[in-house]
Amino acid sequence: MSSGLFDLTGEVAIVTGAGRGIGEGVAKVLADYGASVVCAARRTEEIERVASEIVAANGRAIACTADVTNAADLNKLAQSAIDEFGQLDMWVNNAGGSAVQAPLLELDRDEWDNTLSLNLTAVWEATRVAAKHMDGKGRILNISSIAAEDVIEGSGHYAAAKAGVNMITRTFSKELGPGIRVNAIMPGFVPTEIMMTALNITDEQLPMIEKSLKLPSGRLGTPEDLGAAALYLLAPASEWVTGQVIRISGGM
Repeated sequence: MSSGLFDLTGEVAIVTGAGRGIGEGVAKVLADYGASVVCAARRTEEIERVASEIVAANGRAIACTADVTNAADLNKLAQSAIDEFGQLDMWVNNAGGSAVQAPLLELDRDEWDNTLSLNLTAVWEATRVAAKHMDGKGRILNISSIAAEDVIEGSGHYAAAKAGVNMITRTFSKELGPGIRVNAIMPGFVPTEIMMTALNITDEQLPMIEKSLKLPSGRLGTPEDLGAAALYLLAPASEWVTGQVIRISGGM
């Protein structure tokens, strides 16, 4: 197999929510394979750390503070990529999550609105911005969740948003094709900070959870696992793949 199938040299990616967890994993893997990466998030100190670590490893990256629920910030993010690296080829919609768990009957309306805004509306808006700046050719990857398909009590609001992400992924793939490919990944149990907060899980509980899940893969996921999946869906290797929503869950 030609190594060129995964070569991103000379290409530019924006990764939202890149300051930690899955976003950090994706940003670093893309940089490892030659992409210049714009690391975006609301927490400036986190994305500056990730960008500096990429540069220290001989990669190319910058940090750009942005709130994905703000349309002006999304446009600023796209322009930052073009100003710094000259183009925009890839956009990863990773920012999202909800730290609140509650039955739908008890969920506060503001939390419903905030969750849909961050996890669905922002993906829709960011994809529109990305397409406008890609000049008709590029790749977009959305980070969804297995919650879009599997019922997780207390997470109905988050699940509804991610189910929406799955559908707009498929719709955008038809509307933006053939020049722009759009795919999504549904991560399984990856013990990121936001997941552990939402589920009220501690590090000490992880071995027990890993054992109880009895995953065919034999272990929980890591940000690097998701980075590898993202690499495939953004690289030349997946040129014939679009409109797909793929579970990356260790067999969950």
